[in-house]
Amino acid sequence: QVQFVESGGGSVQPGGSLRLSCTASGFDFSMYSMNWYRQGPGKERELVAGITRLGFAHYGDSVKDRFTISRENAEKRVDLHMNRLKAEDTAVYYCHTDLHFYGNFWGRGTQVTVSS
Repeated sequence: QVQFVESGGGSVQPGGSLRLSCTASGFDFSMYSMNWYRQGPGKERELVAGITRLGFAHYGDSVKDRFTISRENAEKRVDLHMNRLKAEDTAVYYCHTDLHFYGNFWGRGTQVTVSS
């Protein structure tokens, strides 16, 4: 059974930093890409960042140069380091993977609120 446990969300002032973590179970973590998505109030869900099984990362235009995605295969964990946070980064952040034939899987989400 595929499961994700997300942590690290919270409230922060503009310009601050947070680190989100997602610990996975139920599949061979090292063999699959992992992604972080987010959905802000009244907005569609969007891709924030992804990292391939080999560690190659890609980012949404709005977070480039501010966010960094990383993975630790031994711990089955993917992290999202968020710096210079803005009010528009306020959203629920979701961990995601596409297991191809077996389907797409999502975490429950963790709330990030950026406000002064």
